[in-house]
Formats: sequence, C-alpha cells, structure tokens
Amino acid sequence: MTIQKTKNGSELIIAPEGRLDTMTAPELEAELKASLDGVTALTIDLTELEYLSSAGLRVLLSAQKTMNNQGEMKVTGVNETIMEIFEVTGFSDILTIE
Repeated sequence: MTIQKTKNGSELIIAPEGRLDTMTAPELEAELKASLDGVTALTIDLTELEYLSSAGLRVLLSAQKTMNNQGEMKVTGVNETIMEIFEVTGFSDILTIE
C-alpha cells in the first residue's frame, strides 16, 4: 500500500492505494496520528483502494472519532465493493461518504 498525502492549511487529504488490511493498517494509522494535529477537515480518498479489511475499518473509525473532536471527516471515491462493506458493517451510517 502507498499513501498519498496532500495538506492545504487545516485541510488534509489522505489517499491510500492498494490493500488496507492487517499488514498495512498500522501504516495508515501511524500516518493519520502524525498528520491530524491542527486539521479541521479530513478527506480520505479511497479511489485507488482495492481491498478493505476489518483492520482498515478500525483505522477509519479511529480517525472519525478523532475528527469528531476537532472538525469533520469525509470519505470519497468509494467503489461498489467497499460501499457494500460499509453498508454491511453499518459504517455507512457512521461515516460521511461522498
């Protein structure tokens, strides 16, 4: 997995590419923890994400909880397969998906 990061003032866009699973979730979690200080608008762009496991869901939930306290978070570029995962797990009710 690679992670593209774009910061513009207090806005941050994180775009993971590849697979977000138990092997790569700690990498995304560490990147988010290191980058969220002072961020009030977080966008997680999943356009290039091929696979999402429960470990990846946990990282997204953790980011959402952090952003609930300091701003807003939205998830973009969700493909049909990942949207189905969000719907089955109830994440579609928790996350702002555009």
